[in-house]
Amino acid sequence: MTAPRQLSLNAFIYPSGHHEAAWRHPWSSPERIYDVAYYQEIGRTAEAAKLDAVFFADGPALRTEVKHNAAAGLEPITLLTAIATATTHLGLIATASTTYYEPYNLARLFSTLDHISGGRAGWNIVTTGTDLAAANFGLDKHPDHAERYARAREFVDAVLALWNSWEDDAIVLDRASGVYADAEKIHRIDFEGEYLRVRGPFNAPRTPQGHPVLVQAGSSNDGRAFAGKYAEAIFTAHQRLSDAQAFYADIKGRARGFGRDPEHVKILPGISPFIADTKAAAKKLEREFNELTVPEYGLTQLESIVGISLRHLPLDEPIPVELFDTAGDVTDNAQSRLQVVAGIVQRERPTVRGLLHRLAGARGHRMFAGTPEQVADTIEEWFRGGAADGFNVMPPYYPGGLEIFAETVVPILQERGLFRTEYTGTTLRDHFGLPRPDSRFARQAALTR
Repeated sequence: MTAPRQLSLNAFIYPSGHHEAAWRHPWSSPERIYDVAYYQEIGRTAEAAKLDAVFFADGPALRTEVKHNAAAGLEPITLLTAIATATTHLGLIATASTTYYEPYNLARLFSTLDHISGGRAGWNIVTTGTDLAAANFGLDKHPDHAERYARAREFVDAVLALWNSWEDDAIVLDRASGVYADAEKIHRIDFEGEYLRVRGPFNAPRTPQGHPVLVQAGSSNDGRAFAGKYAEAIFTAHQRLSDAQAFYADIKGRARGFGRDPEHVKILPGISPFIADTKAAAKKLEREFNELTVPEYGLTQLESIVGISLRHLPLDEPIPVELFDTAGDVTDNAQSRLQVVAGIVQRERPTVRGLLHRLAGARGHRMFAGTPEQVADTIEEWFRGGAADGFNVMPPYYPGGLEIFAETVVPILQERGLFRTEYTGTTLRDHFGLPRPDSRFARQAALTR
């Protein structure tokens, strides 16, 4: 008998919270965003609720307009290693760029995290969308969209080859004969592409998961093609159920086209919930946060998404819809988020201030204000309606926003049979329901037989 399908839920950690004004609110803790114990406490909260994983975004540049927001630039793989020591089951997902790393050193970082944590690591693969990073690495300019994705495909192929360069039984550990490993079962990869060359072999065996879970967050056409081929979990942003359903069907179809099992590709939209005892109280809390926003900050963030300035427009007058007429023609990897913003403008006709408030909470991900039951209802609707396999939960403020979700929403989902009450495995692959991948050598042996 097939087990009933269950949600995957991750806690997306954004230091003070996902609302841009969270750091100003007394319920947040901006003074602790460089304190490792703070993140370990968040990790323990997520694990107590049996969440699949915590997730960190990252980029190799100071993107936040730091004058008006609390920016924590701690390197996430190191930070997740600290969280690993404070937890036993929680998955650990970090963002790392294929543009500004090299395959060998990145493979070592995630392999080490997976070994240290006992198989809980995931790599969120990005190509880096901001040109602010280029000068930090001695480059005159940021590579264009097509080049970044071409390099990313080579990069992931090289990393996977490294992680699989040891056969599963390469370690002999024969003290009597003095043989630790069978050198014939450790292989050079001799990878050579247009952008990258990597000889190998790797300097560590396969990890408890075979290799860390591959996660992806781009939703442009190139991003979707990349996800269909490689990603095992996908973070995405949608405002409407119908848009999420279309994306879900598209990605599952692309995975099937690459000969993959669509059930092994988890689609996880973002949701940022304000939660209170009544809908009115939740909406009041959302307004309270919005009133703390600084328009200058919001306009800067908006420009980074849409590529045009709205500073010449009065804050309290409707945005001209025609400013977004070309949203569907943009070809860089901010395309999907731009289209989310354009959709809001076209459907809701907000003022500039209203749009800034709509985006203040989660940068284009779905905001929701309601009771715990209403939050659970919308999660269930998307899950059962072919729009999501789970959610990347983006609390507007930390740590309390995650705590109230864990204490009030998760039990409702558990009562409805939609979410686990106990972990049934120890690895991130176990939590996501993903198989441990065979090594290429095991596959070759099977073909030979």
